[in-house]
Amino acid sequence: MNSSLRRRDLLKALPFFPPLAQRAARAAGPMKITKVEMVRVRKDLRIHEVSPNWTWVLLHTDQGITGIGESYPTQDAHLGALKELAPLLLGKDPTNIERLWQDVYYRISYQPWGGAEFRMLTAINIAQWDILGKAAGMPVYKLLGGKAQEKLRVYNTMNGWPIYGMRDHDPEKVTEFLLKRGIKAVKIYPYDRGPVNAFARHGGTFISQAELKQSLDPIQRIRKAAGDEMEIALDLSSKWNLPCTLQIARSLEPYGILYLEDPMLPDNLEAYATLARETSIPVCISERLASRFRFREMFQLRAVDVAMYDLTWCGGISEAKKISDMADTYKIPTSPHTGGGPILWFSSIHTATSLTNFYIMESVFHLYNDLYPHFIKDVPVPVNGAVTAPERPGLGVELRDEPFRNGDAQRETIAQL
Repeated sequence: MNSSLRRRDLLKALPFFPPLAQRAARAAGPMKITKVEMVRVRKDLRIHEVSPNWTWVLLHTDQGITGIGESYPTQDAHLGALKELAPLLLGKDPTNIERLWQDVYYRISYQPWGGAEFRMLTAINIAQWDILGKAAGMPVYKLLGGKAQEKLRVYNTMNGWPIYGMRDHDPEKVTEFLLKRGIKAVKIYPYDRGPVNAFARHGGTFISQAELKQSLDPIQRIRKAAGDEMEIALDLSSKWNLPCTLQIARSLEPYGILYLEDPMLPDNLEAYATLARETSIPVCISERLASRFRFREMFQLRAVDVAMYDLTWCGGISEAKKISDMADTYKIPTSPHTGGGPILWFSSIHTATSLTNFYIMESVFHLYNDLYPHFIKDVPVPVNGAVTAPERPGLGVELRDEPFRNGDAQRETIAQL
């Protein structure tokens, strides 16, 4: 009996087994993308003082499977980029993830890397992985190699977002709140926000000895409140030059800092290599880099101790996994950035679960507790300081209907067969 006859006989015999029938039907022919949609959140929407600024990309297929991807924040630019790229997707098999990534990448190669076109490539890639997981009936982390991590240790970012009214200037209260939930690491911004804000005075080109000492205040207060039980990471928002960064790093060395994140723009990686040599504090970069090619330069120059990427900016799940695997060859751990939308949160959890060199992952209480549930059902939340991946097929994202009914979110068809 030839293979085509066996397939027809199998399909006839499978109506009594719906899941098997669906898989067999999918195997009968290649899947095709039939429609590309964009979802944008209403610009004047505010939820607990924060305006969501995410763009979602929905890829619909001829087999009834829809995948979702995301980037942020420039919605209007993303709309223009997706309108340009969407015709390239129609009729293509979304499960050919590497081929489609490369085709779109070459299509946008005349545009700057990391711009709106690249971020839409990122969103498309995430949606493809979501489709592949749903078609296979498996969560994305299993497609990436399975569980290298049973659970993911998280830190909480204090970026001006409130926790039940508590903010960055309440370090003792925030520390107590997080420790009660088993979260034993926090990221703060004392050098460009808060009462000192030396950057606002000098534009990142100078910091006085008095400002250096004053900026240590929240760090000292956290250490006094929790001792070494609370890890402290510092984000410098890429606003400083090399001499200032070295001064800041040296002043922090007695405090056992988890890592120093993005003190300078990553436009001169040799400056980062100098910093990494000159300080004992681990240097973490960078959510601002896009593609494995820029990260390769960073690793080769020994310019980083902890690799950070934003999965909705760096090129998607495919690129994030490649960056992490490359980092592992240099014995460098990975710490994903997740301070964006809910699809970033879900995607980062799946990807990090598959990483052997996972270090720690960003989380934001205000986002997963207040904002994400407004749009998404069953949002993963940290338990005892760690978060675990959803077990549903694909990313495990289930959109709520209410935001679309009340106008908080709007769908727009970009291209359709």
